[in-house]
Amino acid sequence: MRSRGTIVAIIIIVTVILDQILKIWVKTSFYLGEDMPIFSWFHLLFIENNGMAFGMTIGSKLALTLFRIAAVSLLIWYIVKIYRIKGVPMGYLVCLALVTAGAAGNIFDCVFYGLIFNNPMPPQVATLFPEAGGYAPVFMGKVVDMLFFPLFSFTWPSWVPFVGGDNFLFFQPVFNFADAAISCGIIALFIFYHRYVLSPAGLKELSDRNAATDSEPSGK
Repeated sequence: MRSRGTIVAIIIIVTVILDQILKIWVKTSFYLGEDMPIFSWFHLLFIENNGMAFGMTIGSKLALTLFRIAAVSLLIWYIVKIYRIKGVPMGYLVCLALVTAGAAGNIFDCVFYGLIFNNPMPPQVATLFPEAGGYAPVFMGKVVDMLFFPLFSFTWPSWVPFVGGDNFLFFQPVFNFADAAISCGIIALFIFYHRYVLSPAGLKELSDRNAATDSEPSGK
């Protein structure tokens, strides 16, 4: 059980570190809006946003940051509470760790990036710990995004109502490593471990069942 907890902790720490390394490198190497094609279907495109994953915006910036902090705290508490349950699949814990790490990675941007970076006009790139100070107060930093997958595009036929003649691009959102961790974790949770997500009481039943099994005489 201790090794399970260690694995979960390593996943969270490594994911957050990789996310921050990539963000800091992009922030200090790319000007805002710079696009570096790696392949025709994969670009590094530096943008920033005030909102949630994939650039969405819901509510105020401060409320969103505080919600993220509360969500990560709750997830950590939940992981600590259940990782010792014998029958809880390791994969379920890994999914929770990915979601937790992704949310934590974006928290760092919101809380600290406004303090430790400036935000110059393109084509200048940002400086880490600028002498003149950062571009925003604590909790008001912007989230750095850079992963862009324009997998394919086409033009709608002119006879198609409303969108005829328009260009369609798939996949348009620009996101970061933390967003990818959250998305992979959530998708895997609902595909493979939905019975725990939709019915958390099942974890208690599983724990009680394992306790009953362990208490039975070995020769029975």
